[in-house]
Amino acid sequence: MTYMPLDVFLLWANKLPAAQKCVGQNKLQISHRPATYSTQLTHSSAFTSSSASSSLALIHRLLSFAMACHSTLLLEAAAGTAVASSKANTCRPCPPCRFAFRSVSTGRFQMEVKAGWSSVRADHGSTSVKEFDVPLLSAGQVVDQLKAFEQKRLRKPSNVAMYSSIFGGITTDFSAMVVPLDDHMVHRGHGVFDTAAIMNGYLYELDQHLDRFIRSAAMAKINPPFDSSIIRNILIRTASASRCSQGALRYWLSAGPGDFYLSPSGCLQSALYAVAYETRLPEFKGCKVVTSSIPIKSPQFAIMKSVNYLPNVLSKMEAEENEAFAGIWLDDEGYIAEGPNMNVAFVTEEKELLMPQFDKILSGCTAKRVLVLAEKLVEERKLRRVRLGKVTVQEGKRAREMMLIGSGILVKPVIQWDQDIISDGKEGSVTEALFNLIVEDMRSGPPSVRVPVPY
Repeated sequence: MTYMPLDVFLLWANKLPAAQKCVGQNKLQISHRPATYSTQLTHSSAFTSSSASSSLALIHRLLSFAMACHSTLLLEAAAGTAVASSKANTCRPCPPCRFAFRSVSTGRFQMEVKAGWSSVRADHGSTSVKEFDVPLLSAGQVVDQLKAFEQKRLRKPSNVAMYSSIFGGITTDFSAMVVPLDDHMVHRGHGVFDTAAIMNGYLYELDQHLDRFIRSAAMAKINPPFDSSIIRNILIRTASASRCSQGALRYWLSAGPGDFYLSPSGCLQSALYAVAYETRLPEFKGCKVVTSSIPIKSPQFAIMKSVNYLPNVLSKMEAEENEAFAGIWLDDEGYIAEGPNMNVAFVTEEKELLMPQFDKILSGCTAKRVLVLAEKLVEERKLRRVRLGKVTVQEGKRAREMMLIGSGILVKPVIQWDQDIISDGKEGSVTEALFNLIVEDMRSGPPSVRVPVPY
């Protein structure tokens, strides 16, 4: 919940004369429905220009967000708050009060007081109780509102295209890139996904990612709407329509739309979605990781790339709360497993490239490619050998180098794990060599890992 002084809001809403102010612990509680905004902000109970400025900025952001989402913003004052008036030198307690904001089809807000302050009605203007209605929009109005919402995005994607088997084609209009609410991937998490990078107009390891995609679908008991060759063609055409030469191609298979029940038996057909969008080449820079306290997925679900990423998200959020880049999961035996969406690897004191086995974690396509490319470093005697095996936390923290590997980050050096500095606290030379090898492979590797996009 967010708190702000009651007078700041009331003055802003022109519900109190400027001479009036709040006293004591008078605070306004702001809640957003649906609850998608959560932070903490408390100002001094006395009215000041600085508190007004920051509070109004907060209110403005919340209102803009509520308008874009066609939702309601409720502002509540707790019972017993004291309000001082310029007309009286006494402080009166007031009952619980609510202010509601709603967005209408014109994109404007209307303020209505939901519960009145009967004890101080004369001082605070109109306090009639009103019910606010939600506009019933036509299909055309929905499209207009979706387009209006896209205009408010802070980070507008460029060079983007989406394929949907629901509407049977590709669109480059971002406001049209929607998924049916009754799709079981949305309300039951019954779906799988994968990602392939786009580099210099080529899809990197598309076939390797597509194979894993089909395997994940089989484990999730989702029958694709097309065979793999057609899916491959759709993905290439989606990348082509985006005009994106460097970015990512992400794609999903879901049980499909049909109803809101648990079983997919009511789904007409599975659905395929794909999005190609522009991204930058990740930078080579050291990072900090922490041991994740979020429980790791069981092996049955960890080896499947499903859309059930809540543990992954919570692990990432936990890391960010500790000023770290990612959390590191340990398996049920206490050995190092993986990160929330990347594999982990180490360079040992014996100059081995050591990576945890894939029996309990997702077999990363980029990680497996790194294992192949690392053989070049063995030939150059920068490494003695490459192997998969169990890795203890102690071994990991004592390693000469530590790295994270994934399609979104490629090869990212780790220089600190929890409170322990890895080696000398600098990016390792082997990690950098592997980063350069994977980038070179993406730019000029063999046809087996690079599929040209026909723009």
